[in-house]
Amino acid sequence: MTIFRKELCLIRGGGDIATGVVSRLHHAGFPIVVTELPFPLAVRRSVSVANAVYEKSTHIENMSVQLVDSVSKAITKSREGIVAVLVNEGIPKIDASIVIDGRLAKKNIDTTISDANIVVGLGPGFTAGRDCDFVIETKRGHFLGRVIKDGKAIENTGRPEPVEGRGDERVLRSPKDGQVHWNVEIGESVVRNQTLGFIAEDTINAPFDGVVRGLIHPLVMTKQNMKIGDIDPRRTDNWRYISDKALSIGGGVLEAVFSCLKL
Repeated sequence: MTIFRKELCLIRGGGDIATGVVSRLHHAGFPIVVTELPFPLAVRRSVSVANAVYEKSTHIENMSVQLVDSVSKAITKSREGIVAVLVNEGIPKIDASIVIDGRLAKKNIDTTISDANIVVGLGPGFTAGRDCDFVIETKRGHFLGRVIKDGKAIENTGRPEPVEGRGDERVLRSPKDGQVHWNVEIGESVVRNQTLGFIAEDTINAPFDGVVRGLIHPLVMTKQNMKIGDIDPRRTDNWRYISDKALSIGGGVLEAVFSCLKL
């Protein structure tokens, strides 16, 4: 049910963190349109609305997500309670009252505080009061998900957060430029040194025993050292679900939005 039918949310980026934002807003009753690249770079595709670009439609937990090819269709689907995904690298001509930059580029690419009545930026690169109305903290720890009304989020460390002591090693990176061919699927159990895939003659091997948490889509033209996969050392089915981090950030966005609306 879209309770806030007049408050259209435009979310720039449909990766796993942005999907936590989508989920919170969707379940609160907001119509949602997500913009994405022609070849999204999402690694955790099983819980990323961006995957609709490849699959045309998808379900994430109990959300229906569909790829659309026009602004008018995006608006129609969003009013029906379906998360609409539109390929557009800019801001489409759409009457959105809320714009959220969830691309996590670690810098402000082109978002401005005048893009909508309420503008929210996720993580480093934004300054609340200058680039946007609110910034949401994205770094794990005591301040995760907090709403910043003046100032910036904690700077990016460039290092992935450890899971059971596994930090940098849990991230799979491209050994060279090119397209990756996977031998495994998201959710599959793997063992240390197992060949997961390859780019040209270079193999990509499992760093330890675990579960494949994410894999970049094979259609993406990768760059050397680019993140292309994620191995979880825990033997769980967490790969099926939106992360606690993403939902915490989504909760921060919801707080920021509600603080501005006159209900």
